[in-house]
Amino acid sequence: MAALPTPTTDPGRTAGYGRVFAVPEFRAVFAAHALSLLGVVVSEIALSVLVYDLTGSPLLSALTFALGFLPYLIGGTLLAGVADRFPARRVLVVCDLLCAGCVALMTVTGTHVAVLLALRCGVAVVSPVFQGTRMATLADILGDGDLFVLGRSLLRIVSQSALLIGYGLGGLLLVVLAPRHALLVTVATFCLSALLLRCGTRPRPARAATGGALVRDGLSGTRRVLADRRVRCLLLLFWTPAMFAVTPEALAAPYADDLAAGSAGLGLLMCALPVGTIAGELFAGARLRPAARERVALPLVCATLLPYLGFALRPGLAVSLLLLVVAGAGSAYTLGLDQWFVRAVPDELRGRAMTVLTAGLMTIQGAGMALAGVAAEFAGVTATVAGAGVLGTVSSLLLAREAVRTRPKGETGLTGM
Repeated sequence: MAALPTPTTDPGRTAGYGRVFAVPEFRAVFAAHALSLLGVVVSEIALSVLVYDLTGSPLLSALTFALGFLPYLIGGTLLAGVADRFPARRVLVVCDLLCAGCVALMTVTGTHVAVLLALRCGVAVVSPVFQGTRMATLADILGDGDLFVLGRSLLRIVSQSALLIGYGLGGLLLVVLAPRHALLVTVATFCLSALLLRCGTRPRPARAATGGALVRDGLSGTRRVLADRRVRCLLLLFWTPAMFAVTPEALAAPYADDLAAGSAGLGLLMCALPVGTIAGELFAGARLRPAARERVALPLVCATLLPYLGFALRPGLAVSLLLLVVAGAGSAYTLGLDQWFVRAVPDELRGRAMTVLTAGLMTIQGAGMALAGVAAEFAGVTATVAGAGVLGTVSSLLLAREAVRTRPKGETGLTGM
């Protein structure tokens, strides 16, 4: 089979989101991503309500959300080799169908709560393999230049938008449908996503035709990814700010209570970070040239958590929302990191590296939420958020120095820190 042409862009100017949508395969990936996200959001709400209806336990209901984070570590390490040793399109379609099958079993009347939670874990174990493979495929579809960065940015924007509108739509759906019937919507979205990926993307060979046990191959690939000092540093730059950034989200309910802001205030607090993230990504993607995005990446990663320090002054709702929007906008540093990461990872390890990135990001955010809750029990909400800002900023500064030390010659970025 002849080599497929790879889209390229002039490194001196931004590709623009419009040029990304001009690639037919990306449109299929984008639509599949939006559909599967819709399904995930609906399933999280419906399953949480279903478990609460069956048990009357707030703990078990909340556990259905936690189980969306914790199994990522298992799937992202033990199954990371899947992303490179099998053709990408086949992996994506099979993952979607496996998720559809797990959710379909949840709809069976009489299914025990333990089985429901186990099936939720099954979806979460498959998810990092799917997401890592999709990210690696995105580099095949868009090349490893500016189009790839903007494609990744668009997928993140969809994810953040889902936080803003998805839960509201899911709640409305449950007004007219029973939880088990609502789960059928998720089954349909996963199946449609699989169909789009099967018919809308081209077949590509596996990146690494490795043999041996799958789990051993996954662990070996993970070790190879983490053994590279530059790749390891970039992974930590993705993970560390995210671990501290989730603190206000984890503590939104008690903070809204402290402010006597009510349900409306809670909703605004939950929306502020995603709004800032979407605004920052859109501005950086549409208005900044690729070289400029790389130059601002390290300053932004060091500054993005600084607004959290303002919570030490116990601000009111309006100022708190402003601080969160500004902090969210700082996450535009990810566009520069994306470019560095895809350059640093060898092609034969790209799928595994992307899977490790996704699994680590989800796991560390879950851990960050748990730690924020523990800290708030002793220090209070505002002190915990401000402390997250201090610790996160210091950690980011140290990682930024390491990023400068490991930067290849000729790569755009800070010359010294």
